[in-house]
Amino acid sequence: MPDIPLAVRPTHRRRWTGWGFVGPFLAVFAFALVAPIGYAIYLSLFREQLIGGNSFVWFDNYRQALADPQFWASVRRVAIFLAVQVPIMLILALLAALGLDSARLRWAPVYRLSIFLPYAVPAVVASLMWGFVYGAQFGLVSRLSGLLHVGLPYPLSGSWVLASIGNVVTWEFVGYNMLIFYAALRSVPGDLYEAAEIDGAGALRIARSIKLPALRPAMVVALVFSIIGSLQLFNEPNILHWLAPNTIPPNFTPNMYAYNLSFSGQEYNYSATIAVIMGVLTMLAAGGVQWYGRRRMA
Repeated sequence: MPDIPLAVRPTHRRRWTGWGFVGPFLAVFAFALVAPIGYAIYLSLFREQLIGGNSFVWFDNYRQALADPQFWASVRRVAIFLAVQVPIMLILALLAALGLDSARLRWAPVYRLSIFLPYAVPAVVASLMWGFVYGAQFGLVSRLSGLLHVGLPYPLSGSWVLASIGNVVTWEFVGYNMLIFYAALRSVPGDLYEAAEIDGAGALRIARSIKLPALRPAMVVALVFSIIGSLQLFNEPNILHWLAPNTIPPNFTPNMYAYNLSFSGQEYNYSATIAVIMGVLTMLAAGGVQWYGRRRMA
C-alpha cells in the first residue's frame, strides 16, 4: 500500500513582506506630516508667560484666536478671494480645455504649452514679475497711465489689491486646472461623440450633454485643490507686501499672520494655534466639497 502523505498543517505565521514595502512611505509620512502636526498641536497648548516661562494653558490660545479680530479679518479676505477668484479661474481653465478638445485649433500643442507654462514659474518669481507690472513708480501700469494720460487705478491700492493678487494666482494656475479638465475630456469614449453626431447634435449640445457631465469628477478635484490653495494663500501677498505695506498688512492672510507672529513677534505658541485652526477649516472645506461632489455624482 503506497504511503499517504500527511496533510500539511497550515502555518499562521504573519507575513511582513507588505509592511516592508509600505514601511519607507509610512516612515516619511510620519516624519513629514504626522510629527509636524502633532508638534503644532502640542505648541498650541502652551503659552510663554512673563513669570514662570512656558506654561500649559489648555485651550486658552484657541479662545484668544477665536476672539481675535485680526485673525477673522484675514479669514474674511481669503474667503472673499476664494468666492471670486476660484470660479473665474476654473471657468477660464474649462473654456481653455474645451477649446483644445474641440480639434478646431491649429497648433493645439503650442496653445496647451503656452497656457500651462506660467504654472512652471515659481510663485515667488511670478509675484516679483507682477510686482514690476504693478509698481507705482516703475511699473507698466503707471507708465501706461502716463503715456496715455489716463488715470488708471493703482493695482495695489486698497480697493484693487485683492483683485491684483487674484490676477497673479489666476495667471499661475489656469494652465494646471486646464490640464486636469483636458485629461478628463480625452478619456471620454469616441463612440459617444460618433453617436451624438449621427443623431444630429451640434458642438454646443455635445459639450452640454457629454463633455460637461464627464468633467464633474475633475471639477471636484480642481475645486478642492483651489480651495486648499486659496486658504493657504501666502507667497503672492507676502512678496507684494514690500511694494504696498500700507494696503497689505502683516495679517493680510491667515498664513501671513501666523508667519509674522512666529518669526517677527516670537509668539510661537499663538502662531501654532492659528495654523491648527486654519488646518481644521481647510480640512472641513475640502471635505465638504468632496462629500457634496460625491453625492451629486452618485
